[in-house]
Amino acid sequence: ITNAGGPPAGTFGSTALADWDTAYQLTLMSVVQLTKAALPYLRQSEAGSVLTITSISTKQPIAGLLLSNVMRPAVAGLTKTLSQELGAENIRVNSILPGWTATERVDHIFEYRAEQNSSDMATEKAKVASSIPLGRMADPAEFGRVAAFLVSPAASYITGAMIPVDGGSYAGLM
Repeated sequence: ITNAGGPPAGTFGSTALADWDTAYQLTLMSVVQLTKAALPYLRQSEAGSVLTITSISTKQPIAGLLLSNVMRPAVAGLTKTLSQELGAENIRVNSILPGWTATERVDHIFEYRAEQNSSDMATEKAKVASSIPLGRMADPAEFGRVAAFLVSPAASYITGAMIPVDGGSYAGLM
C-alpha cells in the first residue's frame, strides 16, 4: 500500500518552483520507488496486490490544492498502467480516491482555507461537510475498510480500479 501525505495547499501564484519538485518526489516518485522495491516480492506471491492512495482530485480538482490536483492524476495513470502490465503476473493494482476524511492532513487544509478566507477551521469544515451528499466527512476507519477489501482475496478479480471513498462528493459519471 503506497501512501504519502499530500503536498502543501496553494494556488499557482502562491506555489514556488521548488515546491513542484518536492511534490513530484513526495506524491509520484514515492509510489514508483516503493513499487519497484516491492515488485520482486509481489512476483513471488500467489496473490500480489498494490494499492495506491491518491485523492478524489484525480477526477475533480479541489480548490487551493494545485500540487495535489496535478500530481495525483499521475499516480492514477501509473496505477492503471501497472494494472495492465502486471496483470499477466497475477499482480493486481488498484487505487483508492479519498475525499474529505477527518485526518491531520485535512486539518492543515482547513487551516489554510481559514487563513485565506478570514474565517476559522470550524466554518471551513462545516462548508465542506455541507457539500458532501452524506453530509459529513469520512472517518479514517471507513477508508481503511475499503483498503482492506481491495488488497484481500475478496477482490481477486478487481484490478485497475479507481475507487472513490468520498461520501458521494464526486459529481461525474465516470
